[in-house]
Amino acid sequence: MPEEVTIQRAASALRTALGGKAMTRFDSPRLVGPVPQAGRTVEHVESHGRHLEIEWDNGMILHTHLRRGGSWHVYRQGENWRRPYDQMRVSIENDNWVAVCFNAHDVETYRRPDKRRHPGSGRLGPDLTASDADLGLVVNLLLSYEDATARVSEVLLDQRVMVGIGNVYRCEVLWVTGLSPFAPVGELTEPDAVRIVNTAASLVRAQLHRGGAGSHEGRRLAVYGRNGQKCPRCPGSIDGARTGQPRRMLYWCPSCQSHLDPRVLADPDDTPVMDPHPAAQRFLADLPWNRHPA
Repeated sequence: MPEEVTIQRAASALRTALGGKAMTRFDSPRLVGPVPQAGRTVEHVESHGRHLEIEWDNGMILHTHLRRGGSWHVYRQGENWRRPYDQMRVSIENDNWVAVCFNAHDVETYRRPDKRRHPGSGRLGPDLTASDADLGLVVNLLLSYEDATARVSEVLLDQRVMVGIGNVYRCEVLWVTGLSPFAPVGELTEPDAVRIVNTAASLVRAQLHRGGAGSHEGRRLAVYGRNGQKCPRCPGSIDGARTGQPRRMLYWCPSCQSHLDPRVLADPDDTPVMDPHPAAQRFLADLPWNRHPA
């Protein structure tokens, strides 16, 4: 079997075992770069020839160059490894699975390029995981955001506004508050901003109290990773798309997350143009002139 096919199959197995799940442990004795933190969720696994990359919800990427002798294995928790421990180069665990990379030539981590992380972009906002975080300051930073046309879903990932939310919980925060992820941040009212910040702080702190690692496994996620499934709150279906720069997976319910939706703001006339059944709404949303720009 060609080596590239073997790596592609390994990537597929890693997606099944790790994708959409919070990491409970990370080990890498020869890692070059920052260490991925427990509690972060694996969002993407991709292979390119003999290279395999794993991306977490905070933009951290693990790159492994396998060359001829390297390989990735997937084991259930407690299962014996098929190779000796001293050949391990990376071990990634969640509640049910252990993914192990053996004999990789290169093992490094880096963050996906994001101009907002550059020191020239300004200081970091308050860390929502801290009990003494100034939530009032976060509210003010939201309401005074420099680009009033920026989507609120992108602003929530801007670490100049707040730190600690990540991609999983930005989706969950927007769902809990019923806010459209495409809402312009300049349209937020003070009550909107207060609700967003309080919800975000509550979710990320509850995550830590449940043990940090794998913490959201203890609660059912409403929208994240549930593309095409029924919304827990309404008869609608969860949607998903890659948006923003860098392009990150966004999940939301178009039916009940309508607050400050740009299409609603642009058309104050509430007269329905078609049967309001969720299937009809999805049909309308997919029309070329109604699609959200990427």
